[in-house]
Amino acid sequence: MAAAPAAVGSGASRGRRAAGTVAAWGGWGGRPRPANILLQLRQGQLTGRGLVRAVQFTETFLTERDKQSKWSGIPQLLLKLYATSHLHSDFVECQNILKEISPLLSMEAMAFVTEERKLTQETTYPNTYIFDLFGGVDLLVEILMRPTISIRGQKLKISDEMSKDCLSILYNTCVCTEGVTKRLAEKNDFVIFLFTLMTSKKTFLQTATLIEDILGVKKEMIRLDEVPNLSSLVSNFDQQQLANFCRILAVTISEMDTGNDDKHTLLAKNAQQKKNLSLGPSAAEINQAALLSIPGFVERLCKLATRKVSESTGTASFLQELEEWYTWLDNALVLDALMRVANEESEHSQASIVFPPPGASEENGLPHTSTRTQLPQSMKIMHEIMYKLEVLYVLCVLLMGRQRNQVHRMIAEFKLIPGLNNLFDKLIWRKHSASALVLHGHNQNCDCSPDITLKIQFLRLLQSFSDHHENKYLLLNNQELNELSAISLKANIPEVEAVLNTDRSLVCDGKRGLLTRLLQVMKKEPAESSFRFWQARAVESFLRGTTSYADQMFLLKRGLLEHILYCIVDSECKSRDVLQSYFDLLGELMKFNVDAFKRFNKYINTDAKFQVFLKQINSSWPGALQENVSCLNTSLVILMLARRKERLPLYLRLLQRMEHSKKYPGFLLNNFHNLLRFWQQHYLHKDKDSTCLENSSCISFSYWKETVSILLNPDRQSPSALVSYIEEPYMDIDRDFTEE
Repeated sequence: MAAAPAAVGSGASRGRRAAGTVAAWGGWGGRPRPANILLQLRQGQLTGRGLVRAVQFTETFLTERDKQSKWSGIPQLLLKLYATSHLHSDFVECQNILKEISPLLSMEAMAFVTEERKLTQETTYPNTYIFDLFGGVDLLVEILMRPTISIRGQKLKISDEMSKDCLSILYNTCVCTEGVTKRLAEKNDFVIFLFTLMTSKKTFLQTATLIEDILGVKKEMIRLDEVPNLSSLVSNFDQQQLANFCRILAVTISEMDTGNDDKHTLLAKNAQQKKNLSLGPSAAEINQAALLSIPGFVERLCKLATRKVSESTGTASFLQELEEWYTWLDNALVLDALMRVANEESEHSQASIVFPPPGASEENGLPHTSTRTQLPQSMKIMHEIMYKLEVLYVLCVLLMGRQRNQVHRMIAEFKLIPGLNNLFDKLIWRKHSASALVLHGHNQNCDCSPDITLKIQFLRLLQSFSDHHENKYLLLNNQELNELSAISLKANIPEVEAVLNTDRSLVCDGKRGLLTRLLQVMKKEPAESSFRFWQARAVESFLRGTTSYADQMFLLKRGLLEHILYCIVDSECKSRDVLQSYFDLLGELMKFNVDAFKRFNKYINTDAKFQVFLKQINSSWPGALQENVSCLNTSLVILMLARRKERLPLYLRLLQRMEHSKKYPGFLLNNFHNLLRFWQQHYLHKDKDSTCLENSSCISFSYWKETVSILLNPDRQSPSALVSYIEEPYMDIDRDFTEE
């Protein structure tokens, strides 16, 4: 970089560079056409040899070619940027050049992310593409990372304003030019360095948005423990910054997608899980642990998640953030919607904010504010919704991680559940207003709507919180806990120990607990609602684990069984996912409960209704590529009941007849044999906890093991062995189950 000034100086230097340029073109004698130049630059960018940067050309040459190809003077500006960004520069002129480049790219990027793409269609080589092709991206990375270089023991510094310009240009280039984001993601030292730029409020939002995009395409997950002074960085974030930082955390703490699980067999999944255990904690697990070690981190997330709209950031700081949204393309559509809401509400209210139209000349891009600077209520609400989305997601992932019990204790202590209960009606499940925010090109019922996404994230959190954990009783209030005790007393059964151990100071307050509120909205949900699946999953998670008669009766008294049957039978729900979630919930609700079966018989009181019920069961049953442990265990429960009644051979003969009717002998029983061998490998592993099988079925694990052994008996004379019903020519039970 220090040699850059000489490159635009003496004639000798220019001559050498010109010779090098000709050599890079392979000695071609004529004047290169613009397309040839760009092709050579592209090849140089891919190979790292030949033409790679604007500094390899003379300014005269670039100016002449710019007249023909309309490059908007970008290569010449890059040439000047090289010359003014050397290590000993004061960067004043460098920053001026950046401010010339920035609008050339930002206008193009704005057109790119909206439906107005005329600019990119009319221009042969868009500005962002030219900027990258002539080495602009790599140069800005070098400029940004100057503070990592020490000269005579002192580190170089660049201003926040200059960093902000660099980040803005980089982001605009990533938006418009394919492959730039992936190239940045490969620079691991640069990605780590970006985190340090979040210490400044002036560059925080730009940095966070760029990091989020880079991590979204990065092949390997970044490790947060490699970020310098992570604890100090996060601890110094204000609540607004922490909420935005959660967007980055969402990428760093979630396990990377390994593809469609339905394409992998149960054995392959099991082998992969064991392989992962042998490799130690994943990057996502390491990142979760790093965050949980930060003092006060979970407490601050809980406060953000439960903060009321009236407690949110004041007008001045929100206006500052709106300025960032106005100039930062990632949130341009959001701001557009917010402006529309403000304009609609200003017609009906004295409180108003006047925003400049896009492209208006406005100092620092700040919106004009009238003397009445109070924000419309709907903007405040949407502001909170967008924050809470990210925070709830992070809490949900932490609840499902290795430190689940630690997280459970924390969020119980910091009263997350009572706080969400207080927000349920006014924010989480509020009624839609006519001006509710939706993203560009979507509607209020679209799953991309912030309102919709918040509800789904809330339901996922409840599911994770309740699943097999005694803290699930925090979803109730004191009166409802007393009701559970009364149910046990009336039935003359011991009270659930977890109910007795529940800290009453941490439960929901008010007239209804969170579970009861969920049941109320669940029963009012339209038939076509996308929430039905998640609502059923959340309620089912409350019932999972050791069967509790009191829990079941609590829900039965509130009409849950009748609602489920109405949805299955009378509304004739068509969604396979929703039907499966309803049947799963129905199974937990009715299991070992005679009162539930009486209610079932009372509702399904005709043969016609029962036939519809059976038809829905068949339509919701997953396909054979969708093997899972639950389906296998359900099949085993049926066969264990048959064994108890000494009818196991009858069931096996029926399976054999089914094979012959399909003219495919052995296809069911061979596969079932292999699945049972997998079951043994899966559940008889020394590290596997089998108590969940006993809790969910009330069948001792020893009876499970005995039944599987009987079915896998190699003696073809045994009437209860699978091999007795597979004819020799179709036998295929010797598959190798060694892990690869």
